[in-house]
Amino acid sequence: MATALRVSDPAPDPIPQSLLDDITTRLAATAAEHDARAEFPAENFRILHEAGLLGLTVGREFGGRGAGLGEAIRVLRAVARGEPSTALILFMKYGYWAGSFGRTDTWPRALRDRLAREAATEIALIGGLRVEPDLGTPVRGGLPATTATRTAEGWSITGRKIYSTGSTGLTWFAVWAKTDEAIPRVGMFLVRAGSPNVEIRPTWNHLGMRATVSHEVVFTATPTPFDHAVDIRTPAEWSAAPTEGAGVLWNALVISVIYDSVASAARDWLAGYLARRVPSNLGAPLTSLPRVQEKFGEIEALLHVNRVLVDDAVARHEAGDTPEAVKVNIVKQVVTTNAIKAVEIGLELTGNPGLSRDNPLERHYRDVLCSRIHSPQTDTILVAAGRSAFGS
Repeated sequence: MATALRVSDPAPDPIPQSLLDDITTRLAATAAEHDARAEFPAENFRILHEAGLLGLTVGREFGGRGAGLGEAIRVLRAVARGEPSTALILFMKYGYWAGSFGRTDTWPRALRDRLAREAATEIALIGGLRVEPDLGTPVRGGLPATTATRTAEGWSITGRKIYSTGSTGLTWFAVWAKTDEAIPRVGMFLVRAGSPNVEIRPTWNHLGMRATVSHEVVFTATPTPFDHAVDIRTPAEWSAAPTEGAGVLWNALVISVIYDSVASAARDWLAGYLARRVPSNLGAPLTSLPRVQEKFGEIEALLHVNRVLVDDAVARHEAGDTPEAVKVNIVKQVVTTNAIKAVEIGLELTGNPGLSRDNPLERHYRDVLCSRIHSPQTDTILVAAGRSAFGS
């Protein structure tokens, strides 16, 4: 059975930075179009597939590169700097195949091996469908309304999922559902896209990250085989499961990197704009003004802190010293807050041009604001940090 990449495993050769820079440029060229149309960025995934990047974290025995967190961060940083919705969808695939967040022993071997080979060689994307209209996110507790009923052939899935990232472009839905057993179990059921009785309702009309196409997905007695219940447990078993480890780290650091990269793209555009803008009453570029230099320096400081925090956590993990969950979630909170602030400073410096849809800064601002909605959210992170500090 495929297992999570271990610290002791030999690392594959790093992806050339020149390739990543080219990916950023190519994805950035169509980012505004994908945002305006709120469409799945299919061409971006073709580009990533041709570059050999879709199977980055899939085990080498299945045809992937077997890369770990550090290399995935490098790739996702480059992708997000070009088009962040693509990076968020790609992150889900990377996360599942980098050991499914350390729970690979729950997957039937034959199924996992088949899906791993598919993920390494095809444009085969997997996404988690967890959020529901009534429950919200399961991170805060509670049983999903989506129900898996045992049948003679397997399972029958019925329910509604909202904020389903990547919906129309996914190959596999990883559906969070409960069983209809006397003592319900809850967990992940795999449903292949195109299965009977699956409806994708185009409900995603969001401020930012519009190309994630996070539509509502409705299952009505949708069949899936027995062995596609890949990780189901009682609520008590889930409560007793450790919250430390690779899953928390991947989520916190990748979300951090995606939105930090949005802010970095905003910073790059802003630097060029300020250098080109020569007001007639000044006779020199805006970059010559001490006030502008000071505020741009503040952006540089915020983004430098972000890079240091993320790189330190990655380095510790790769050295075998994975930071505890409360600490890596603090990194997520600080980095995303800094990213929002950095783009807001850019808007202060540009005024109306920064909010014009003719310029990318307003799109970067809409995208970076979406960092606030990813679990765990700020209140959860800070309460946990406070409790940890008092407990120690």
